[in-house]
Amino acid sequence: MSDWTLGVIGGSGLYEIAGLTDREWRRVDSPWGAPSDEILFGTLNGTAVRFLPRHGRGHKVSPSHINYRANIDALKRADCTDIVSLSAVGSLKEELPPGVFVAVDQYIDRTFAREKSFFGDGAVAHVSMAHPVCERLTRLAATAARAAGARVTEGGTYLCMEGPQFSTKAESELYRSWGCSVIGMTNMPEAKLAREAELPYASLAMVTDYDCWHADHGHVEVADIIRVMHANADHAKAAVANLALALASTPRTPSPIDTGLDFALITPPEHRDSALLAKLDAVAGRLLKS
Repeated sequence: MSDWTLGVIGGSGLYEIAGLTDREWRRVDSPWGAPSDEILFGTLNGTAVRFLPRHGRGHKVSPSHINYRANIDALKRADCTDIVSLSAVGSLKEELPPGVFVAVDQYIDRTFAREKSFFGDGAVAHVSMAHPVCERLTRLAATAARAAGARVTEGGTYLCMEGPQFSTKAESELYRSWGCSVIGMTNMPEAKLAREAELPYASLAMVTDYDCWHADHGHVEVADIIRVMHANADHAKAAVANLALALASTPRTPSPIDTGLDFALITPPEHRDSALLAKLDAVAGRLLKS
């Protein structure tokens, strides 16, 4: 068995992958509330995997109402060592047409209605987000998607908006002027929380549309997004299968992200809140037990 346990966050049908064995849906309770759904435990090409439908099976939870803290905490409790995210996005660049996969390497977070940290009063921590994704996992995921037949662009900035409405044209043009590559509603605070939980994180963003800035493509229609998502589904599933296979033959060496809290928690022990520490038993257990 691989040294990795891969957490996969994505669409509700992503887990229907040929070759997935030992399948079992399990409820994983979290002190941060209810995750989006149960987690599907399984083995894929020699690697343990944990699938979490981001919006719940049946796409029942909106981007603004996802309990991101519970999702990441539950994956940590499910023994994940690393997380890969697959999500639909709009393109903010002509050269990134619908159907392309972007291996994200930077973010701009414009969300405002979400809980963004596990830490707070009684346990203050500041993790570095200068390089928000794991370079090693991102490279492996991009290679896996390319081997699956997807067109992949490595590197790009993901603008995360609040939603659930799509952008105005003025907003879309503003984000283009900032040099952003794609726009979506789900990778933040997901990536921030993964970093706080010391979980290396990679994101494969699947372009479904040109947002609303492109003169030849009009405004965003949900039907068009779903059509492209369905077209990309086989590529996405094959990418996960290829990634699992690659991990099975790649020894997992320590990552700096694995110990990212070492210099982040600044509240001294005598001033820490015991109730908050109890909720951090999975996210920061390594540090708190040392």
